[in-house]
Amino acid sequence: MTPLRQQMVDAMQVRGLAVRTQQTYVDALARMAKYYGRSPAQLDAAQIEAYMLHLSKDLRRSFSTINQVSSASRFLFRHVLGREDRGMQPPVARTPQRQPELLGREQIAQLLGACRRPMSRMLLQVLYASGLRLSEALALRVCDVDSAADRMCLRIVQGKAGVDRYTLLSPTLLGLLRAHCRRYQCHRSEAGRLFFNPSTGAALSATSVQRHYGAAKQAAGITKGGCTHTLRHCCATHLLEAGVDLHTICTLLGHKHIQTTQRYLHLISPQFRAPPQDDPLDLLAALLAPAGASSATRPH
Repeated sequence: MTPLRQQMVDAMQVRGLAVRTQQTYVDALARMAKYYGRSPAQLDAAQIEAYMLHLSKDLRRSFSTINQVSSASRFLFRHVLGREDRGMQPPVARTPQRQPELLGREQIAQLLGACRRPMSRMLLQVLYASGLRLSEALALRVCDVDSAADRMCLRIVQGKAGVDRYTLLSPTLLGLLRAHCRRYQCHRSEAGRLFFNPSTGAALSATSVQRHYGAAKQAAGITKGGCTHTLRHCCATHLLEAGVDLHTICTLLGHKHIQTTQRYLHLISPQFRAPPQDDPLDLLAALLAPAGASSATRPH
């Protein structure tokens, strides 16, 4: 590791940046250094902007990828190299505000039913029922499930921006998680993980989960785009449609600003009316067929 990279890592660690953010910043600067053939400390804002333009025009990279270069460079200049003048600050691209393609409740039930791997299916159910980010769900441990009747919540440890929080644990999800833990003896897994490879015991990778999600979508005949994060969007929107207030949803999803949650107001369906007897926080219960649990929500 070069001295500059070590200084960068040290500066990020002392400021509490998430491990994933640290790796993203380091990788972005490393790719830019390789492109120019020199240290990023020797570049100015104009050269960084030219590299960002190259990513956009020549490589067709997303705005989020381009902005990672800008954010990493700004951090390097400000906190490692001590350059405070505004002329050294690379621009930030304005990210287009696109609305996600949401799945209907019937489509979610079909998706879960089409997921052939029970471990991945349980993970997808958690993503939808609790509105978690994929990284947060993959990090869940048995001890993070608080099943006490007067608590009933999931503890998220070091979520986005390194923030802990508590979020939804509905009765339906708790029942499914209990069956899941009995089946896979999760308390005996490495660090008591809830989700792991049953064959090797290794932690599930985000890539494999996304692959299983895509396969389940295809098997269910769902043509809408999006990745597992779609289930988080669906959770927030369906909670709104069921009458849950914005502030509660903001807290459960771990949004820093309520303006982030407010965008889901544009996604609610005016046609949906939750049955009065349903618990608005128990999204999985709403997927149950009248005669009982569907194959998507019954423990296997």
